[in-house]
Amino acid sequence: MAHILTFAEQRDGKLRRASLEVVSAAQRLASSLGATVSAVVIGPGSEALAGELASYGADEVRVFDDEALAAYATESWARAFAQAIADTRPSVVLLPFTSVGKDLAPRVAAKVGAGLVSDCVALEVKGGRMVARRPVYAGKAYATVEWAGEPQMATLRPNVFPPGQPDASRKAQVVKASVDASARARVASVRATAQGKVQLTEAQVIVSGGRGLKGPENFHLVESLAEAMGGAVGASRAVVDAGWVDHQMQVGQTGKTVSPMLYVACGISGAIQHLAGMSSSKYIVAINKDKDAPIFKVADYGIFGDVFEVLPKLTEAAKAYFASRG
Repeated sequence: MAHILTFAEQRDGKLRRASLEVVSAAQRLASSLGATVSAVVIGPGSEALAGELASYGADEVRVFDDEALAAYATESWARAFAQAIADTRPSVVLLPFTSVGKDLAPRVAAKVGAGLVSDCVALEVKGGRMVARRPVYAGKAYATVEWAGEPQMATLRPNVFPPGQPDASRKAQVVKASVDASARARVASVRATAQGKVQLTEAQVIVSGGRGLKGPENFHLVESLAEAMGGAVGASRAVVDAGWVDHQMQVGQTGKTVSPMLYVACGISGAIQHLAGMSSSKYIVAINKDKDAPIFKVADYGIFGDVFEVLPKLTEAAKAYFASRG
């Protein structure tokens, strides 16, 4: 029987939403391929996550529940995932296109001799094999890609593949695995920022600011709207390069690729590099006082006005709306 193997990324004992999206996408493919689905979880506490993965479609969960694998290290984690591929011999391998997935997938693909297609936004089955669709030329076009051999390996863009409806009655076989956890590079410490805030790549709502805000002292207008809407804060490259905000907030070709339900661009002109990182958002709202700004060409809704006048009103409206909903 055909087999699909997925990578389930966890952080601090919790599965990332992108991992559940990948498992759900695998289950949908499995129904067309007549395949079973396995998920690989690496790090201490992995076994406790098997039930949640099963509810989203995993038939088997392979866990590397090892304290030595607590912090992500490319070398040891790639060794573990490659071992899982060797043990299960899957026809399809899927990973989320997160910061970890972007680093892990090419290393594993090289180890197992697989063809890798990155940042996929659609998958389908034709002639019994997976076919992928991915953006090219900074999102100006889409390419349909097929694989010549196996396993067919792909990374999936977060927030594009909807997670399935969890079924608590589903159970998965848990397979405990071990691997040599040694690595030439080890993580000595982690300095985390933006604690408690929504992860940019997984956010359903993103409010981004650009040069139209004129200075870092005004960026609080973007942050206030994002907070009122329960979303994350993003920024254009110009803002990041100017040192107004941290690089982790950059959206675009040289930053993070996002696909939220709602993307609000505040004072962002819409350079092609920025559009490459957010054009797959379901709804785009642009606020700009330049009626010829390129961002209006991709926006579903445009507000022609001054961000300093519009943002406070939107923030108050958002607060009132969510307050009325309790």
